[in-house]
Amino acid sequence: MSSFLSKLGLRGGPTMESSTSLPQSLDDDTPSPGQQFAQFGAGCFWGVELAFQRVPGVTKTEVGYSQGNLHNPSYENVCSGTTNHNEVVRVQYDPKDCNFNALLDVFWSRHDPTTLNRQGNDAGTQYRSGIYFYTPEQEKAAQESLEQQQKRLDRKIVTEILPAKKFYRAEEYHQQYLEKGGRSGSKQSAGKGCNDPIRCYG
Repeated sequence: MSSFLSKLGLRGGPTMESSTSLPQSLDDDTPSPGQQFAQFGAGCFWGVELAFQRVPGVTKTEVGYSQGNLHNPSYENVCSGTTNHNEVVRVQYDPKDCNFNALLDVFWSRHDPTTLNRQGNDAGTQYRSGIYFYTPEQEKAAQESLEQQQKRLDRKIVTEILPAKKFYRAEEYHQQYLEKGGRSGSKQSAGKGCNDPIRCYG
């Protein structure tokens, strides 16, 4: 365990509360009892969140910013390309009803993991592919899953697999954006098991 904590960055230096270390501190929020967290970056977080909302056993989703170097960033900060944050979905799930591999399957299905800092027309470091783990078991599963995906593709996967850093919840209008109707007011179902096509901008 000590080597794992070292990998996560828990060693000498500034305290977790200092303004210089806070953005790079581990996510120390606590999931509901019996639940676990995972973080995923797979392009614009609106469609990614809706995909995870539909997964049986997922009990909560939030979109936000992680892996950057600015405390409490705004959407405008992140879009500037200067903070190194990624747009992520933090998924809370019940491991009795949903295993981590099921979440990985959704992650791979929702984006192209071979395009660096880009998904479709969305370009920038905030759209990079990333799996951010909370436990050694998640890290191992993520690495194994990436290796299996790589065998199916003829281009190199650029997905980063890193410890889950502090999660900054995005502005309220971003939360469950497509379920609420997005720009057009056309609501999309977040029902468990729903397989309706996800319209990225609703």
